[in-house]
Amino acid sequence: MNKRRLNKALQRIKYLPKGVYFFKYVFNKIKHIYFKATKSTKVAYPSTIMLELTNRCNLACTTCPREYAYGKQMNQGMMDINQAKKIIDQLWPYLDSIGLTGMGETFMYNDIEEVVDYIKSKNKGIIISVSTNAMLPSFIKRVSRVVNKIDTIQISIDGLNEVYEQIRLNAKFETLHKNLAELKTLCKGTNTTLMLNMVVTKENYFQMPALVEYSEKMGIDYMDFTMFNLASVTNIDVSYYQFYKSEEFLKAEEELDEAILKHSKVYVTSRNFNLDDGFRNCHFPWSHFYVSWDGYVPPCCAKPFPKELHFGSAFDGNLMKVLNNKEMKDWRKLWFKNETPSFCEKCHLIGVDCQNK
Repeated sequence: MNKRRLNKALQRIKYLPKGVYFFKYVFNKIKHIYFKATKSTKVAYPSTIMLELTNRCNLACTTCPREYAYGKQMNQGMMDINQAKKIIDQLWPYLDSIGLTGMGETFMYNDIEEVVDYIKSKNKGIIISVSTNAMLPSFIKRVSRVVNKIDTIQISIDGLNEVYEQIRLNAKFETLHKNLAELKTLCKGTNTTLMLNMVVTKENYFQMPALVEYSEKMGIDYMDFTMFNLASVTNIDVSYYQFYKSEEFLKAEEELDEAILKHSKVYVTSRNFNLDDGFRNCHFPWSHFYVSWDGYVPPCCAKPFPKELHFGSAFDGNLMKVLNNKEMKDWRKLWFKNETPSFCEKCHLIGVDCQNK
């Protein structure tokens, strides 16, 4: 467990629910263990959830699912703040963490401070995380309102200089660099942790070591590398995944390992570019449930497009009825059989090797 996770865990323990809610929290944990032990297709109240406050964005990144066929077909909007609060009301006694980012730029949501304050008013120990491109003209003004309230801010970077700009269209690296410096200053001495995230592709993989060095220079202690997920990328063949086994990529991985040792102030999260486990490798049927801005519950965050598939609406009154309805339980039966649904084809979570058998 790295320092960031340890600090968040200690914070959660410090602010566990009180009174009757503590017993609800503990009983729910027991239910979770029981359902797992008995191989039930039911789930307890989730300990973590993702609320897509908006799926609108100011960029057009080549790595983002919203820029391909499924994304082009989706409806766009902002989650009604009262609906967001209703979902939080249902879940807060059981939550350990909550993510407030989906397919859009989080800080385009004008009421984010109110949502964050509402979560913390329920329980200060609920860990809140967001992801951002940090490129809005008003970014620093907007983010300053929630620094020391949001626990982790992840910033998407995907490269340096011209490589960054080739992938993150409509963005300028100079602006990102300036905003990161200001954000780092804002967060100094607060409870808000910063993390950089790079989606690794054929266009940027060789900059992985340089990103670690850059993270250390910027004073950002955490760096995350993510494989390019093709689940929603309609015009790239699954054979793309073989790149992560190529000689040039493996050499870049070795250089990344050397950079991690050299720049030891930066903690790089665990990474795996060679999965081969099938549908059982995916945890989304059981946790990290996703609620879209308009209330629907799709299978996961990798392909969160309700028009393609969803299990019901959280806005109908009871999210748990959705999470344990027949459709979701049948989905989990496939997990036990290790049978990958057609919806999940091309997703790297089911295994790179599995895609080519």
